[in-house]
Amino acid sequence: MAESGLVIVDKPGGMTSHDVVARIRRLAGTRRVGHAGTLDPMATGVLVIGVEKATRLLGYLALTEKEYHATIRLGQSTSTDDAEGEPSGGAPADHVTEEAVRAEAARLAGEIMQVPPGVSAIKINGERAYKLTRAGAAPEMKPRPVTVHEFTVSKLRYVDKYCDFDAVIRCSSGTYIRALARDVGTALGTGGHLTALRRTRVGGYDQARSSTLDDLSERITVTPLADAAAAAFPRIGLSAEDAGRLSHGIRIPVPEGAPEGTSEAPAAAFGPDGTLVALVTTGTGRLKPLAVFASS
Repeated sequence: MAESGLVIVDKPGGMTSHDVVARIRRLAGTRRVGHAGTLDPMATGVLVIGVEKATRLLGYLALTEKEYHATIRLGQSTSTDDAEGEPSGGAPADHVTEEAVRAEAARLAGEIMQVPPGVSAIKINGERAYKLTRAGAAPEMKPRPVTVHEFTVSKLRYVDKYCDFDAVIRCSSGTYIRALARDVGTALGTGGHLTALRRTRVGGYDQARSSTLDDLSERITVTPLADAAAAAFPRIGLSAEDAGRLSHGIRIPVPEGAPEGTSEAPAAAFGPDGTLVALVTTGTGRLKPLAVFASS
């Protein structure tokens, strides 16, 4: 059986996230592989892959904060809100000032309601939005709450009638960077789209810990399950007795010294030997197992 754990991949441009999963399945020799949050084919950077038991961590890792380095072009809109789409309008942006761009970026920071792109994987009545759009029945995309923790704009560059700028964006799960590019352009009256995107961090995993597919083809590097959970979630230590009970799904009182902020957000519960027992929440005053990994 393949080792359970995470593989942190530096995804190249031009590949889908599913393509990367398929490659890791071959390298790890197992079909039990998944990823914690899709990257568009154009995008590069951190893609967290789970192997074997670690696939049960992925749904919780996908909800963690993410960081991106983006390049946005003002002066043209596209059908997909990025460089892979067809031009769909726009107005010259050679007059746009840095102050104006920073002001619009600031308005998009914080807790906002964001309308996702029509070409996205969101399901509308059981169908993916991108399939409906490409079939000529583009759905009405409803705004959704997301949080943009940081939207930092770098110096502007002017190319013909366009204005390009780089940005660092830290945001919650479900945030579309393409939509931020679109909305900055709309607010400035020029149109806008994303021309480059690199994800530099997912939760506790940044690009310094990632490996290229070429490197992984020579030697696959798997972060063991316990180490993966310790890097991503607050840690709760258990006695041997409590570890045994929790491993059978029995809710136990929250141990003394448990970290704050785990009432609803997951924490990782470890036995005295360092074994990952379960992901839990503490909101009821007892440890509620979300996913159990150890059995006794």
